[in-house]
Amino acid sequence: MRISSNTVDATLELASQEISNYLETALGEDRIDRQLYEQAKKHTFPNLKKWLDDGHIDHISPNLKQGLSEAIQGGQWENIVNAFRQVVRFGTGGIRGLMAFDKESIVRLKSEGIGAPILKGPNTINDLVFSLTSVGVARFGKDQRPAYEKVVIGYDSRIRGHDLAALVAQLFLAYDYTVYFFDAPCPYPEVTYAIPDKDIKADVGILISASHNDYRYNGYKLSCGNGSQFDPEERDRMYEEYIATSEPGQIRFCPFSEAAEGKLWFLGGDEPVPGFDYFGREGFLINLHEKHREHVKSFLLTEDLPQQQGSSGDPLHIGYCAFHGSGNVAVPRLLKEVGFESILPITRNGLNDLNGLFPSFCSEPGREQQPDPGDPRAAKIAVEAFKGEYPGRFDDIDILIGTDPDADRCGVVVKVPEDQRHLHEGRDYYLLPADDMWALVLWYRLYRDIEKNGRVTDAEKKFVTLSHTTSDSITHLARKHGLGVVRSWVGFASLAASTRDVWDDKEEQITRLVDGRDEHYRELCHPFVCDCQGMESGRRSINVGAMEQSNGFSILGGPPPDAKSLGAGGHVRDKDGTFAALLVAEIAAWAKQNGTSLIELLDKNIYLDPEIGLFVNLYEPDPLDGEYPGIEGDRLKKAILRRALGYFQLALSGDLEIGGAPVRSACIYRTGKYDMIYPPTYDFRFPDEGVRFFFDDEKLQHLTVRPSGTGNALRFHIQLHDGSVTESNLIQKKQELLAEGHAIMDNIREMLKAPRA
Repeated sequence: MRISSNTVDATLELASQEISNYLETALGEDRIDRQLYEQAKKHTFPNLKKWLDDGHIDHISPNLKQGLSEAIQGGQWENIVNAFRQVVRFGTGGIRGLMAFDKESIVRLKSEGIGAPILKGPNTINDLVFSLTSVGVARFGKDQRPAYEKVVIGYDSRIRGHDLAALVAQLFLAYDYTVYFFDAPCPYPEVTYAIPDKDIKADVGILISASHNDYRYNGYKLSCGNGSQFDPEERDRMYEEYIATSEPGQIRFCPFSEAAEGKLWFLGGDEPVPGFDYFGREGFLINLHEKHREHVKSFLLTEDLPQQQGSSGDPLHIGYCAFHGSGNVAVPRLLKEVGFESILPITRNGLNDLNGLFPSFCSEPGREQQPDPGDPRAAKIAVEAFKGEYPGRFDDIDILIGTDPDADRCGVVVKVPEDQRHLHEGRDYYLLPADDMWALVLWYRLYRDIEKNGRVTDAEKKFVTLSHTTSDSITHLARKHGLGVVRSWVGFASLAASTRDVWDDKEEQITRLVDGRDEHYRELCHPFVCDCQGMESGRRSINVGAMEQSNGFSILGGPPPDAKSLGAGGHVRDKDGTFAALLVAEIAAWAKQNGTSLIELLDKNIYLDPEIGLFVNLYEPDPLDGEYPGIEGDRLKKAILRRALGYFQLALSGDLEIGGAPVRSACIYRTGKYDMIYPPTYDFRFPDEGVRFFFDDEKLQHLTVRPSGTGNALRFHIQLHDGSVTESNLIQKKQELLAEGHAIMDNIREMLKAPRA
């Protein structure tokens, strides 16, 4: 709907005054700080005026200005400020944010489409923001030498994900790209696999998804030509020179029906999807699902797994929860192809449906829980749904696997031995922490290698990459077997970049950079590496595991043949929940065949190993769901971090206890990657990788307070260790460390409460 110039002028006059009033009041009541006030004062009204004045927007998103006008007339000043105070933050993985500030608007998007007249702005996820972002990516690609020519585009189960993906695809067609478009919601790992596929060799990949965030969110996940996320330097140049300078007048579209011959391909299965419009191009359909499955299956260590499962009188019994996401077909199909026939999918409450409202995760009014398979509360929802759908059969299954909406994360619920149930509130099940899951995957693959060859083959060439918040049980396990270890900052982009630098023989440079810093206060750390162990030889080249505490895993392999390929003998360069699901299922089947369980394998081969010991790792977000909303949430996050930095100073003076545990030392991890978002001041520098408090001199026991860089939330990570465990006291020691960890977690939450005026 077009708005007359007189209406625009009157609307802008009202908005200018009321935006100023809101910001002045919020500042006066200490709901925002001076820095946030100045930034919002500088950008909110100009950004709003720019959108209302731009005539091109009427053709791109005809109802957008109607939604703005209604929000202004309705006095939604806080939401308007949050929608226009900044441009949505662009990170290594692309952009992610709220599509709307209330459920009513999300429901309108679902029912009316991406053009629904709701409040939209440059700081929300919407059709115009996606179009402007795509213009920048497309222009950046065309300016490369050689110029980018191909793009892979997918989407998951998010609200109107297909429509937004199609919009992006039509823009790239208009910019003369060859587009490879998924014909159904797909796992993100299939996008990252498709990009470097030998029959595609794309230059860039895009997935419309917000991963495990709640239904209000969506995102634009961006991958480079090898399937990994873009390196920080290249990403920053793309954003600053191209995306940030994109204008609505540069937006143009080429409908699928008008795509030139050979310019539009579809990715899917071996047959067209009923009801999907291929615009007469059914002959341009690539069976990408099968390609990805065959690649994943090549990593199995049990060659006769189908025969074993088929001949076993008691094969592995698996429950599966898709969390309303795109793993709903991919994961069961993959598991069945390798011989796991006993799979019970959870369909109760629509958990197997592609419903972007994620109805199973709206458990309490006003709390929007996340469909995250790594969250114990989400796991409880899955277990209860299974028990409701399959009465009396929970005892029959061995494991319950879950993947998030874009299936790049994997969570596994395991059965608890009776003598350990008191550790888990008496329950007979337990969500296996990713720290334990990845330690078990690494142990199993090393054990099978030793079993077959008498040793770890080429141990001197191998290494693992893990984020600095991931358990040191993995570090100890790797070092025991002669593998090197690279610890990166959080995020798979850092894991992939660290691995790439090892491939490029930069170990000595990395080691020098991370070892030459101040012990406590690091003005600026290495951009993506935390530290290294056993990497000094310069001979490491084969990655046998890249893993992070947030339930992400892959195996990156050896140096790739070129910059647009997977690593030699490696899997995708980002996390893959379908891949992890298969690897864990293989271990569970092997354990069952040998009369044991996953928890018993962990106890015997990790915690009771004197070279490793017992590690207990705890993680909680703050807030528990979502984030502290908007500009006021920004202030709250900064206030909490200021308190954490104050406790850092107390720790250096030797005068700090947390949860009854004396703090021996502390350090600050800061790379400066968010200095554009949180400009440093004389008294505050954003500690983007966290403040860490150590409880022992060996630095194996610690608490990390880490902020989210792109959202108003924090993360609390705890690691505790006991190297004196024996078979007789293991369960007692677990109980003691769990109690100590929970006391630390409860106390740090209390200590960091930010005061409100």
